[in-house]
Amino acid sequence: MTTTTTPVPQATAGSATTSEPPNPLPRLTAGWADAAGAPSLADHLDRYGGVLRPEPEHVLEVVRRSGLRGRGGAGFPTGRKLSAVATEGRRPGRWRRPVVVVNGCEGEPASGKDRTLLAYAPHLVLDGAAYAATAVGADEVYVCVHRHTPIEAGLRAAVAQRRDDRVRWHVVGIPARYVASEESALVHFLDTGDARPTTTPPRPFERGVGGRPTLVDNAETLAHLAQVVRHGAEWFRSVGTPTDPGTTLVTVGGAVRRPGVYEIVLGTPLESVLATAGAAVGEAEETGAGDAVVAALVGGYFGGWVPLPRDADLPLGHDPAGPDGTRLGAGVVVALPARSCGLAETARVVRYLAGESAGQCGPCVFGLPAVAADLEALAAGRADRDLLDRLHRRLDVIPGRGACRHPDGAVGFARSALRTFAADVRRHAAGHPCRGVERPPVLPLPSAARHLAGEPR
Repeated sequence: MTTTTTPVPQATAGSATTSEPPNPLPRLTAGWADAAGAPSLADHLDRYGGVLRPEPEHVLEVVRRSGLRGRGGAGFPTGRKLSAVATEGRRPGRWRRPVVVVNGCEGEPASGKDRTLLAYAPHLVLDGAAYAATAVGADEVYVCVHRHTPIEAGLRAAVAQRRDDRVRWHVVGIPARYVASEESALVHFLDTGDARPTTTPPRPFERGVGGRPTLVDNAETLAHLAQVVRHGAEWFRSVGTPTDPGTTLVTVGGAVRRPGVYEIVLGTPLESVLATAGAAVGEAEETGAGDAVVAALVGGYFGGWVPLPRDADLPLGHDPAGPDGTRLGAGVVVALPARSCGLAETARVVRYLAGESAGQCGPCVFGLPAVAADLEALAAGRADRDLLDRLHRRLDVIPGRGACRHPDGAVGFARSALRTFAADVRRHAAGHPCRGVERPPVLPLPSAARHLAGEPR
């Protein structure tokens, strides 16, 4: 499959407007390249199409047939999620009006796709949320984004323009913590002001905000949903793969000449995405350059490392049944250059993830700091003879034991590093760390400044 991408540098935006179906591409990013910022509601309708008043069953059916999957991490079929909330809301003897929650928090440090989408096409996301509310019978929509940000202010302005919508809008600022964007944490925050994940079941679709059935969907997912309702399931499925149709937004960073947010067709090979962003994929010995990309992180910090050029042809997507290393998760691809150390990068991120936990379960409180310490010792060439056995034992016992998936995601990330950088593991364990340990980091982490400024942890 050929790559079809639209680069959207995160400091710039949109272009020409049209109400015709964006066929074939770009879809979400149509008109962004020349825009000066978020469009007015009138400009948005000119670009993406007019307001529809679909029946609930139509929305449920067209989204189901489209095959749209969630764009926030798990890749769950959106149609099934809508149907579950709608069914729960109509359950005989216990009727409760459902609620829709837009997850625009984007706690993943390596991702900028949702912030970019909300900056340049906020009304597209709000359209999708309104259609989702129609489908499930909701009359309230909570739009959750990080507090005290330009995105929060922009959404408040966008919501104020939407006087004809049949829902009540609430824009809510959420603490900028990694776990705060987990769906049960958002529900808990809306109910209590405490952004901690909670043990499930019940899931939010069963009992969420105020005890009501709650649909929690990622901002990008809802933007696609809006276009599915406008243009139909067949249009949406006209690109992509049979099990993973459509396009998706991907934040591409690291050792690339043109970092930014790209719209790609699902099923596009990893190498094509990297090449479009200006990466040099290949063995450092072949290219003679320290910038040669020898691995890529796919899916963010709950994703995994992919060795390059060996697996350069892997197709990227959101289908959980896809090959290992291909699942885009939070929509992230970070290119690792030969001059950097994948083990050191992994150790630094796992230490960050350990500090970002809710602090309420043993696997995070005790397990992740211990894993981080082992990885740090390994990266620095200070491994004792039992370190690798100890590390693998820890990675085996942590998953499945927390209130949320935070420890599981961190463990999966660490395991992928041990596989992808196996040759480095052997050298480091023997006391011979690579020079890349001392290089500037490639994987982005948020500044500690928000904690110093009093941001709730």
